[in-house]
Amino acid sequence: MTAAGERGQESATPPGPPPGTCLRAKAYLELGKPGISLLATLTAAAGYVTATGGGALAAAPGRGPLGLAALIAGTFLAASGTNALNQLLERDQDARMNRTRGRPIPSGRVRPGRALVFVVVVSVAGIGLLATALNGLTAALATLTLVSYAFVYTPLKRLSPAAVLVGSAPGALPVMGGWAAATGALDPGAWALFALVFLWQIPHFAGLDWLCREDYRRGGYRTVAVADPTGRWTAWQAAGSAALLLLASGLPVLLHVAGGFYLAGALLVGSLYVAAAVPLLQGANPRRARRLFLVSLAYLPLVLGLLVAQALLRG
Repeated sequence: MTAAGERGQESATPPGPPPGTCLRAKAYLELGKPGISLLATLTAAAGYVTATGGGALAAAPGRGPLGLAALIAGTFLAASGTNALNQLLERDQDARMNRTRGRPIPSGRVRPGRALVFVVVVSVAGIGLLATALNGLTAALATLTLVSYAFVYTPLKRLSPAAVLVGSAPGALPVMGGWAAATGALDPGAWALFALVFLWQIPHFAGLDWLCREDYRRGGYRTVAVADPTGRWTAWQAAGSAALLLLASGLPVLLHVAGGFYLAGALLVGSLYVAAAVPLLQGANPRRARRLFLVSLAYLPLVLGLLVAQALLRG
């Protein structure tokens, strides 16, 4: 081939990122646990829309679409930083567990030092956006989520089965952040939404806990299923929390946050959640635990969707 032909071939080759750039970007995306971060963002958005109502979304400054966009971006960044910090702190435990040893840090795809830089950058960017575009209360709740999840819940998982109750609190704070972004306050309605998300997590983790109990044991975690291999306490934890959640689903109606449309749907979905948890009382096994876990994945989006739909109908 002539030199001119070689130059022509080079010029025809489209420019692209250096080799490995896409793989590195994927590793950093995994570091932020995008699925969990997206779920936190969706709960925050649901809290925002529920607090404002459909008619208010285009009304007051900071409470319209731009405010919602800032909440979504800031919450996703802050949640990504929180999840990345969790992976950084648990890298040794992750390396011992089958389901987590392929994560970016234990697999060597991201170095701990660079992971820390990622944590700082995305967390500061997310919390800073919430503070400047919305209000200090929303930013404070995002900060509290990061601190309580990383420095209270994360170490407690290796010490006590009660960690699931402690960890459910930071998991439920984003929905309050959405409410605070819309109103600048934490009204009783915000606490009703907090109760829903808080209680939802307990049966959700109970199913996962039973399925992954051997892995959690290898990682050095003292979960309910690890501490009680009979599955009795896992079953009571799941069934009891699902029953409380069914009762708590009426709180938004009592507080005039939602109406009959929401209540009918929430009671139906909540009853299915209870029905998925109760069989564990007859004996925990992988099939029952997996069914509970799958039903839990459907419950929260459905209930939040009902709240949003009710708010839009009322607006």
